[in-house]
Amino acid sequence: MAAVSVSKDSLESDSDIHITLEDQQKINRFARQNAKWEELRDDLKHKKGDLQNLEDASDDLLLVEDESAPIPFVVGEVFVHFNMEEAKEKLEEAKSKVKKDIESIEAECANVKSIMSDLKTQLYAKFGNSINLEAEEE
Repeated sequence: MAAVSVSKDSLESDSDIHITLEDQQKINRFARQNAKWEELRDDLKHKKGDLQNLEDASDDLLLVEDESAPIPFVVGEVFVHFNMEEAKEKLEEAKSKVKKDIESIEAECANVKSIMSDLKTQLYAKFGNSINLEAEEE
């Protein structure tokens, strides 16, 4: 998560820099957008994991020798048995939905990043080195 901080020492030594209500609102908006971006990144990571699991399941279906055997498929919190063709259809539907979700999350991430970049430019232009909007090292 990005640290948003304004150094009081540097502000007091430079009498030209004052934090206005508008500046504080920009800092707060940046912090909210950063939190949203972090959450979207986590969602994206989980969706990509879900997609990988669905692709693995599709690959596993290719290894099934008895195509007449019922295939267990998770629906909610229960397993429902489908025949081979129905299971393949359900997997393809699930993969398609997850791919759409990933595209949507990626688009929203790009939008949030754009807003953050604009705010970062404005805040650094006013505060320079007196403010830190960079991500902390983990």
